[in-house]
Amino acid sequence: MNKLIRFFVTHIPRPALIRFSFLFVALVRPFYYGRNVECPICGRRFRSFLPYGNQGQPNRLCPGCLSLERHRLMWFYLNHFSQFFTTPAKVLHVAPEQPFIYRFKECKNLVYHTADLLSPIADMHFNIMQIPLDDNLYDVVFCNHVLEHVNDDLAAMKELYRVMKPDGWAILQVPVDPRRTLTYEDKSITRPKERAKAFGQYDHLRVHGLDYPQRLASAGFEVDTFDINDHLTPVEIARYRLDPSELLYIARKKNP
Repeated sequence: MNKLIRFFVTHIPRPALIRFSFLFVALVRPFYYGRNVECPICGRRFRSFLPYGNQGQPNRLCPGCLSLERHRLMWFYLNHFSQFFTTPAKVLHVAPEQPFIYRFKECKNLVYHTADLLSPIADMHFNIMQIPLDDNLYDVVFCNHVLEHVNDDLAAMKELYRVMKPDGWAILQVPVDPRRTLTYEDKSITRPKERAKAFGQYDHLRVHGLDYPQRLASAGFEVDTFDINDHLTPVEIARYRLDPSELLYIARKKNP
């Protein structure tokens, strides 16, 4: 299973993965019946989650809703520490994740728009470095694991900031390497194998370091951090298969 998923992740184009992923997990789901782990998004329990990633890391992908650690972390924050599901809001979701998109569409309090460069499940298609939308449109913006893929992440951050309303907030997660103080990028590295070696994945253009909140601040955001370790026990974190080292960054656009 590890080798199969690793092959899909590294060789199959993302739009195709999105189209066929639910069919795949429906076929393998019976082999994961059990009660050792629990997904807080879909509420299902399994003996373990599926492996996922370039190296086929074990126990990561929910066979029920396709959530990963970062999705389950964000779900906990939205459900228990925000008013996202109760307060009226206009939402822009860039690169909408499958565990979220259909659940968010059903929320009566939300005007929910999705966008992506290529994704077949998105409403709009555009490059986030040049968003073809007016200023101050959205109360909430989600854009997760995208900024490591774009040519200029700071330009994209500024565009996301621009389309947010004053007093709006965003969750803009990226993979952060805690061993790096500063974000590392090298535009001379262009070959997929070289990018995988330098940045961790063939289609990544940088590795964000611990300076990521400062990069968000340079685009105008005020940044708060949410640490799941302050709210769940180690046993709960293990049962939900969260990454205890991942901080959630809440980026806010203050009203001038």
